[in-house]
Amino acid sequence: MGYTCSRCQIVGEICARIANARDALCSTVMSETRGGDARTASRIAIVTGAASGIGRALAEALAANHVEVVLADRQVSLAEEVAEGIVRRGGAATVVDLDVTSHARFGTVVQETIARTGRLDYLFNNAGIGVAGEMKDYQAADWDDVLNVNLRGVAYGVLAAYPVMVEQGFGHIVNTASMAGLVANGYMGSYVASKHAVVGLSKTLRIEAKEYGVRVSVLCPGAVRTPIFEGGRYGRMKEDLDMDRWRALCERFLPLDPSVLAEKALRAVERNQAIIVVPGWWRLLWYLERLAPPLGERLFGAAYQRGKREMLSIRRTS
Repeated sequence: MGYTCSRCQIVGEICARIANARDALCSTVMSETRGGDARTASRIAIVTGAASGIGRALAEALAANHVEVVLADRQVSLAEEVAEGIVRRGGAATVVDLDVTSHARFGTVVQETIARTGRLDYLFNNAGIGVAGEMKDYQAADWDDVLNVNLRGVAYGVLAAYPVMVEQGFGHIVNTASMAGLVANGYMGSYVASKHAVVGLSKTLRIEAKEYGVRVSVLCPGAVRTPIFEGGRYGRMKEDLDMDRWRALCERFLPLDPSVLAEKALRAVERNQAIIVVPGWWRLLWYLERLAPPLGERLFGAAYQRGKREMLSIRRTS
């Protein structure tokens, strides 16, 4: 009888602890949602490349979740339009002119944000460009431009924001890579190289940052309907293509609307997911690359050859 009572007491204590943990978790989730906790009240996010595409969608989704957003972009007029829309819908947004390839300017943006708000909860290193074409046709600028924006821009963001987050003891850095950072395909060599580097940077930083209370995630979208399909505002195509036919080819990959991607990505950020692949079915290609590299190489090689033939078919002739 005594044994039974002791066992019941132990079970009761375990249940009580589980209930307390559940209540604490619910309280934390609610405070994060409503901004009631000291660490999540008036949350602040800097989003680079926020004037269009994924950056714009992330900024709008963050604002809808009561996060004040700093829209950082070289395309200031477009960013101002995005900010005006956010404010009309009851959100908070400001615009800053930022070239992510300038370490000094990135540092100034972060420090000015801290001076104004007293905190930095999120940095979304999202700005990116692409140069499409075979590497045999590359010039030095095709490497420099892509690596400067896609990799150096991310590194400069980390350099500016990470020490601030370490000092305050919290924060989340989300670096936008791509499925091209997890698997390889032809016709986008500098882009693939830069995005693989962003994945590696993010994974390493996540390991280092954990002890300081800072979170790090890397976003690896599949096909998304954004200007990057055409190189981005500051990218380019190495071929002179019929762009209407090129866009039609891109639709074959079932590109996701940026707003849908942003909603899914932010849910994964809330879960502190390390590598965020959206849409989820693109993970199959990543798993194939990891589990059967020779098979992946054959598959991606065949896809490249098919794509190359299609690119030749839509090339403009003088």
